[in-house]
Amino acid sequence: MAAIAALCVFCGSQTGRNPAYAEAARSLGTALARRGITLVYGAGGIGLMGVVADAVLAGSGEAVGVIPEKLESLEVAHSGLTEKVVTEDMFRRKRIMLDRADAFVILPGGYGTLDEFFEVLTWKQLKFLDKPVIVLDSEGYWGPLLALLDHVSAEGFAPSAAPRLVTVVRTVDEIFRVLDNDEA
Repeated sequence: MAAIAALCVFCGSQTGRNPAYAEAARSLGTALARRGITLVYGAGGIGLMGVVADAVLAGSGEAVGVIPEKLESLEVAHSGLTEKVVTEDMFRRKRIMLDRADAFVILPGGYGTLDEFFEVLTWKQLKFLDKPVIVLDSEGYWGPLLALLDHVSAEGFAPSAAPRLVTVVRTVDEIFRVLDNDEA
């Protein structure tokens, strides 16, 4: 695999109850800036999205945000991004993020994060996408989701290889070990 130039991060517009989630987002943003990898994300200035972007920018890295007009008008967009792309809707937002990224990392988040995760998972299963997808299972946050993926496969609604379409890690350092060693 070629070196990762841009990493798309899907994560929450809230920080969640466990401070470890924000710490993981901050650590990831710092690592991206240090490695010269561009952040591609949903353009939020709030929640884990804001935390990861702030860390990238604080480290003099590049942060590209992609946001639908409707969310931008609600003033949730980050105001200091390297580049902001405004789209008509969520569908175009996801397509641009999918196209601009070399790999994907899923941090804790809510329904929007789940939507984005399932989009890349489905695209990867159907072979419309051949890029690494890494789930950062901070503090076991994604455990129930990972169990569901196993259950869906066990019940015959997805190929037995479906859960292996993603790589699950527990730390930010593991993300880069996986990417550096082409293990995703």
